[in-house]
Formats: sequence, C-alpha cells, structure tokens
Amino acid sequence: MTELLTAVSNGVGQGAVYVLLALGFVIIYKSSHVISFAQPSFMMAGAVLVSHLTPKIGFWAAAVIGPLLIGLVALVVERLVIRPMVGKAVFVIAIITIGVDIVVRVVTGAFLGVDPRVIGDPWGLDTVTVGGVQIEHRHIAALVTMTVVVMLLIGFFRFTRLGLATRAAALDQEAAMAQGVNVGTVFAVSWGLAGVLAALAGIFASGGQPLDQNLWVIALAALPVIILGGLDSLGGAVVAGLLIGVVESVVRSYHRDWFPGLDGNTGSLAPYVVMLLVLLVRPQGLFGTKEVQRV
Repeated sequence: MTELLTAVSNGVGQGAVYVLLALGFVIIYKSSHVISFAQPSFMMAGAVLVSHLTPKIGFWAAAVIGPLLIGLVALVVERLVIRPMVGKAVFVIAIITIGVDIVVRVVTGAFLGVDPRVIGDPWGLDTVTVGGVQIEHRHIAALVTMTVVVMLLIGFFRFTRLGLATRAAALDQEAAMAQGVNVGTVFAVSWGLAGVLAALAGIFASGGQPLDQNLWVIALAALPVIILGGLDSLGGAVVAGLLIGVVESVVRSYHRDWFPGLDGNTGSLAPYVVMLLVLLVRPQGLFGTKEVQRV
C-alpha cells in the first residue's frame, strides 16, 4: 500500500507539471482554435533561461523574471509570425507553430551548450516522509504552484475586463468584435499567458537533474492531457493532467508485475493508451464541448 501511495504522490507532482503545460494549450485553443505546438520549446527555453539567471539574481527572482520574459517572447512570436496568418486555415497555422517550436528549440539548445546546467531550485531531490509515504519537495512545490496559477487564472477570467474579453472571444469572435472586443489583443494575451505557463512547467520538468537537449520531450505528455480533458476546458486540463500523471506513475511502478514479458517500461506509453481509449468513446474529451453540425 505504501508503494502505491508513493506512486500516486509522484504522479500528482508530475501531473501538476502537465497541468501547467496543458493550460497553455487550452488557453490558445479557446481564443484562436489553434493547437500551438510551440509550447514544448517555450518550456525548454524557460528552464534554460532560469538556469542562466539563477547564479546572477537568485532562484526566486529568476523563477519570476524568467517566465515573464518567455511570455514576452511568446507574445512577440504571436505578433510577428501568427498574427499575419489570421484568416488562414487552422491546419496551416498549426504547421507554422511547429516551425516556431523548431526555431526556438535550436536557439535554446545553442544557449544550453554541452556543459551540465541545473535550474538551481532549493528543493532538488529532497523528500519528506508522511505516514511512510515519501513525497518529493519538488512535487509539493509543483502542486502548490499549479494551485496558485489555477486560482489566478480563475480570477483573471472572471473579474478582469481583459479576462472577460478573452472569454467572449472564445465563445464567438465575430460577436465579440461587434461588441468592441479587440480580438488581436486577446490572441496576444493568450500566447503570452501560454508562454509564462510553459516556462513555469520547465522549472519543474527537469526533475532535479541537469538540463539536456531532450527536455522538451516531457511536454509531449501534455497532448494526451488536452485530449482527455478537452481542448477547450481549463477545468478538464487540471483534472486530466493530474489523472495522466498518476496513471503514468502507477504503471511505471508496477510495470514488472503487470507486464513481465516487456523489457521497456510501459509507464511512458500509458498516457497515450488512455488518450486512444478516450478518443474511441468520447472524441471531444471528458470535459470538452461537443460540436453539433447542422446539415
């Protein structure tokens, strides 16, 4: 039982990272109906930037300034690259975001270099034992950060003029424009927020280990999360992110017992199996809006 609870606690911590990533995907999709494949590169760029800033200004200042700078980069990318493509096919814009991802990752990789770099966080791989269950400090930090971010997003979307404008544009862009909403500003804010969230996820994604060129691969697990939760559901992203994290961690822990004939660990495959099962039963996700087409 202790092993199961430890696996669940690890999964919740990892799931919090997935939630931060998935929220960025959902915010951009809700505002522009585009899936941004640039999120993995922004996550990696945020981690590398924080690792560069930490020795100079300290971790806590770097953890604030780094994500804000990545959010500014994402906003500039939206203005210079994505905004001119408004009105084009969604598929075309999605392909462009893949190009943005490649460019940002290449530039980030050049700054990363070959020497080992660490985030410089104060928790590392330290653990605390609660009732015989080992809980890593970084997982607690990730969960607390995720909770604060979700509360701030709820407040932003419900109680600020810009948040209300973003919700209006997500429901109907043409109607929002008719009411005076600047949809271009909504797009820019959505990309900026997504960049900040991706950078925050990057702080926790390295798992206390030195950064490497393949850090962005972790962000791929956010795809099953947004499919499971629904592309347009922020609440679904939270529930699905934690669920996917727990499923992945539990399968990884019990791999040898459940799949003795397989050499590789199936934990990394579990999220995609869950995604396929959900697509077969409910293509719009557990919390996504079902599209109704009149013919």
